[in-house]
Amino acid sequence: MLRAVIVEDELRSRETLSGLLKLYCKNLEVVGMAENVHEGKKVIQQKNPDVVFLDIQMPDGSGFKLLEQIEKIEFDVIFTTAYDQFAIKAIRYSALDYLLKPIFPDDLVNAVNKAEKNKRSQKSNSNIKVLLENINRPAAEPPKIILSTSEKINIVKVDEIVRCESDNYYTMFYFTNEKKLLISKTLKEQEELLSEYNFIRPHKSHLVNVKYIKSYLKTDGGVILMEDGSKVPVSRRKKEHIMEIINNL
Repeated sequence: MLRAVIVEDELRSRETLSGLLKLYCKNLEVVGMAENVHEGKKVIQQKNPDVVFLDIQMPDGSGFKLLEQIEKIEFDVIFTTAYDQFAIKAIRYSALDYLLKPIFPDDLVNAVNKAEKNKRSQKSNSNIKVLLENINRPAAEPPKIILSTSEKINIVKVDEIVRCESDNYYTMFYFTNEKKLLISKTLKEQEELLSEYNFIRPHKSHLVNVKYIKSYLKTDGGVILMEDGSKVPVSRRKKEHIMEIINNL
């Protein structure tokens, strides 16, 4: 049985979430609730929960601020938020879970089931550390991203990724140190995360970091030559767009 704490500034939202958990998540018990950062910290320390449902925006600060105030985090975090593009992007980079308001039962059940698996596997809280580093990083500094395999949680700087290649429902990452890593996420998911950091998709099976493009070869219908020596095909419909990007490098 998971022990949960809800930290949410709106009374109706706290009661709604508590009701949904009671109705749909029989493997979880709500042991405490709080309406702000200050109370949330006290309840978490008193109740020692397995999982915390944490609102991002509260009157006395953010959910991120609350996490910064807890010296040793030994619980899973599921963020609850209205749409906040910056916060959601940071959460996704850190491979943490979030629920968009209004919360739907299926999404809630999936998030709780993940939290239960995390408890059994004693998942590292390096994810939260990466989240807080990304939230507080200078705007000019690229973020870090969590890439998890069944054996290890890998923390990677985005600007160390040379390219990504689709492998059915998996994605192979290639790095500047010539290492590579296969993770169980689709290339589309990686494109959504990395596109704002100068990653482009010249082909349905490839995503490349513009920073490491060396040249464009007109042979074989169009190929991008990367600085690591790899060659990435360019689809016919992407050719004009890719040429424009490369000409502006």
